[in-house]
This record gives sequence, C-alpha cells and structure tokens, in this order.
Amino acid sequence: MKLKPGAILFDMDGVLVDSLDSWWLSLNTALKKYNHNEMSKEEFLNKYWGHDLYDNIKKMNLPLEVGRFCNIIYGKNINKIKIYAETKDTLQKLNIYKKAIITNTPKDCTVQILKRFDIEKYFEFVMTSDDVLMAKPNPEIVIKACKKIKVYPENVLLVGDTDSDVKAGRAAGCKVIGINIDADYTIKNISELTTLIVH
Repeated sequence: MKLKPGAILFDMDGVLVDSLDSWWLSLNTALKKYNHNEMSKEEFLNKYWGHDLYDNIKKMNLPLEVGRFCNIIYGKNINKIKIYAETKDTLQKLNIYKKAIITNTPKDCTVQILKRFDIEKYFEFVMTSDDVLMAKPNPEIVIKACKKIKVYPENVLLVGDTDSDVKAGRAAGCKVIGINIDADYTIKNISELTTLIVH
C-alpha cells in the first residue's frame, strides 16, 4: 500500500544535496581563525551534523562570532556542495504534491543552494532556522510549515537524514521517512521515495 500524503516536507542537507564536506570545512576554517582546535570529520558527523549551527556553537562553548564567521565561509563554500544524482528526477516525479523545505541552514545559503541547482521551482516555500525561535530537533519549524502549507501534520510526510529530523517530525505528529536512519520508513536514498509514495 503506497502512501498518499497531503504534503511532503524535505530537509535539504543530506537529503537533496551533499553538503557535509562544505559545512565541516567551513566550521574548521572558523575554529582555526579564532584559535580553537579543528575537529575530525568523524567527530563532526557524530556530534554536530544535522543540528542548528548556533546550537552547536553553544554546545562547544564557543563565542557567537565563530558561528557568524562559519556562516559567511559556508556561503563561499557552496561550490563544494553537490546535488544528489536522483534529486531532480525524484522531485519531478512527485510534482503532484505540495512540497516545502525545512532546514536548519540559514535562509540566504539555502536560497543560493536551491538556485544553484535549479530546484527551488519544486517547492511552495523554504523555511529555515531564521524563521523560528527553536531549530530542529524542536518541532516548531515543522508545525509552522504544516500551517503554512495548510495540511494537518498527521497528513504530512517529513523526509530527513538525521536524528534531529526524526525527533522534530515525530514531535509535530508527522510520519517520517529517514534516509539511512531509523524512522517510520527508512530508505537508502531519495530515489526510493517513489517506491513508497503514489506518483
């Protein structure tokens, strides 16, 4: 039995685009600039990936300027981001559905990335950590997006790749599809959405 949601919410990083290296390099550049130890990719992936940048900065007990500088550098590292090969085709196949982006990435960077890969046209709107008081794993961004797209959370599918996405989606009342992470449904990459969702 395939799913037929009222709307689909997508995380961006790790779902539509591969930006792990770009974020990791940007953070290390910021750490180095402010005389802090750089971190390994493994530590970044295990402790900080998928969480709001400023929550991470707080967790590391670092001054806010490290986060601000990281954001600036990330904006300049967008050329290191790659779109997954299956992203456009999958979004096209799901074009009958209302879709939106919910991401902890800042708005200006998110818009640049979507434009760079010409995928902004597939989404009704973009909602980022700049639009809410509490970023994922808090459900605020999910609840706000559901209201804006005018669909009850229980009729919305959220597609994410981190624990933050799963927690936020479940707390809001959505069904969650996890990419390589335990969720209500788990898939290996975005192209498998078309095996789960009517299109």
